[in-house]
Amino acid sequence: MSQKFSSTVLRDARRVVVKVGSSLVTNDGRGLDEVAIGEWCRQMAHLIRDGREVIMVSSGAIAEGMKRLGWTTRPHAVPELQAAAAVGQMGLAQMYETKLRANGLGSAQVLLTHADLADRERYLNARSTLLTLLKLGVVPVINENDTVVNDEIKFGDNDTLGALVANLVEADALVILTDQRGLFTADPRKDPHATLVTEALAGDVALELMAGGAGSSIGRGGMLTKILAAKRAAGSGASTVIAWGREPDALIRLTQGDAIGTLLTADTPKLQARKQWMADHLQMRGAVVVDAGAAAKLRDEGKSLLPIGMLQVEGEFSRGDVIAVRDEGGLEIARGLANYASAEARLLCRKPSAEFERLLGYAAEPEMLHRDNLVISR
Repeated sequence: MSQKFSSTVLRDARRVVVKVGSSLVTNDGRGLDEVAIGEWCRQMAHLIRDGREVIMVSSGAIAEGMKRLGWTTRPHAVPELQAAAAVGQMGLAQMYETKLRANGLGSAQVLLTHADLADRERYLNARSTLLTLLKLGVVPVINENDTVVNDEIKFGDNDTLGALVANLVEADALVILTDQRGLFTADPRKDPHATLVTEALAGDVALELMAGGAGSSIGRGGMLTKILAAKRAAGSGASTVIAWGREPDALIRLTQGDAIGTLLTADTPKLQARKQWMADHLQMRGAVVVDAGAAAKLRDEGKSLLPIGMLQVEGEFSRGDVIAVRDEGGLEIARGLANYASAEARLLCRKPSAEFERLLGYAAEPEMLHRDNLVISR
């Protein structure tokens, strides 16, 4: 019988982000590993049939481009890295599309930069797109947009990107598949006495001391970036597993609770982490005043705020800004991320969603504040 993790976070996870590194995807730089990618796609299909949602964050574009261009050493010049990414991205997307389609799934290529997640409106747009793809049963395959990034906006490694995506979609778990079997107490390639860390708390500073540098000349990450990614993912309540990518049926067995690799658990529940982030770390740019019915639905039923319940818009704000929700007596009852700018919100007050397209010229979210992006004030 397989050894099980003491925590049930992987078994309970409904939304999972899977990140795979360059050395695995490209078989240590020799070209896209068709068999391995096919295996991960088969396992992701199994998870989806089991009722889970899966997002793939895949490295490999630059490494595949290097192979296609005949380069054996990763270049340092940004234009050459961008060129390699542009060449390799074609093959990477085609491979995932082919393998996912063979398992009855559609795929979508999503390229992100740090600027996409730093800007509130682009953050919400990216989130809306990814959640819509999941509802449609399509697997988003995400990579950093290496063809346009520069030193100011690049993530620096796809471990960080995986954590940011986990935060973006409020995933329950981040699985980082790598060429190591997990986190060891020391580098097992140098220390024969090193032992595998099976479970630990994400963010424990002792973990960073155990982690070494980059593991290969193909990728940019190392164990330290994975430890830091787990710490970042824990900020939104997502636990992280670091496991060997060639472990048979790793994704399936992890969601069955098998102790594969290293599990780094988040010390804050997902909902609590998101609420704390909304409540304590964002400045409000404006407010909407709502009627008693809308206030009751927010406070007592945990519903989203619909424009039909809005009486008035205060201040000037953009889509994605944090705004307050006040009752008719001026008391703040909630705060959250606005789906519409203040000028649009004023047009939508007291209006049903069926009229949005006529009023705005386009149809977007039916909510002014979605319950996933809203926290009740205490």
